[in-house]
Amino acid sequence: MAAPLAAADLAAAQARLEAEIGKAVVGQREPVAELLAALFAGGHVLLEGVPGVAKTLLAKALARALDLRFGRVQFTPDLMPADILGTSVFRADRGTFELRRGPVFTEVLLADEVNRTPPKTQAALLEAMEERQVTIDGARHPLGDAFFVVATQNPVEYEGTYPLPEAQTDRFLMKVRIDYPAAAEETEILRRASRGFDAHDLDAAGVRPVVSREEVAALRARARALPVSEPVLEYVARLVRASRELPRARLGASPRAGVALLSAARARAALRGAEWAGPDDVKAVAPPVLRHRLVLRPEAELEGATPDDLVAELLESVEVPR
Repeated sequence: MAAPLAAADLAAAQARLEAEIGKAVVGQREPVAELLAALFAGGHVLLEGVPGVAKTLLAKALARALDLRFGRVQFTPDLMPADILGTSVFRADRGTFELRRGPVFTEVLLADEVNRTPPKTQAALLEAMEERQVTIDGARHPLGDAFFVVATQNPVEYEGTYPLPEAQTDRFLMKVRIDYPAAAEETEILRRASRGFDAHDLDAAGVRPVVSREEVAALRARARALPVSEPVLEYVARLVRASRELPRARLGASPRAGVALLSAARARAALRGAEWAGPDDVKAVAPPVLRHRLVLRPEAELEGATPDDLVAELLESVEVPR
């Protein structure tokens, strides 16, 4: 088991990873920081944004910057669960069945456009994400502690998308939104393109592994060990409980959401080099941790409200510990 490191080690690792990802992805500092917080908290991430804002490129660059095996599944309407998990194949020459492993048997899995496949296939990832194992023909196959899912999706309003079931979205520690770049960043994207940058060629961009698998394990241990005071624990509990009483919410946050909020706040604090997690860390990670867990009432949706509006209302209504 990796020994916990000093707080400065996580901040240094974040700086290295952000610099390496920045060789391929222009801007998007907040999504990158949230993605790294989820990684070191030991959770999975759902990246949402319109086509063409570098969702896939961000996931690929992160995987390259880590010393972990990378796999990718392109989700399509005709994809079947066996295409992800694998299947048992009979070997006539041996007279036995042999497991043909699917792409889920990796360490960093890019589930690209996960909401373009029907719910039955989306659900194939549930066990893998929750228990880091898969069951095929009654036999359990572990995936390892480093297993990390980065799923991308287009907004559900886009043609050809299937809304993710609530049980599926709840397995993602964070839902990270990627918006259009700022004007200066978009100019830089064009500048790089004019110089021949190819988003499919990370080797040419110079993206290299800068954090080893041993470091990833040790950094996660450090984040999990970060102290949290009793008032902060109570603050997280109050936020979760208050979310269930919001007038515009049909569904509030579950106890699992509270654990996710605590884990993400710890990772965020560790990445900024802090010695403990405070209320500001909880508030900072609340939007990506809660936005996909709070379900609006139909009348609130008709009024144009969003889950982010509910999170903002929640943070304003619950007293922050001093």
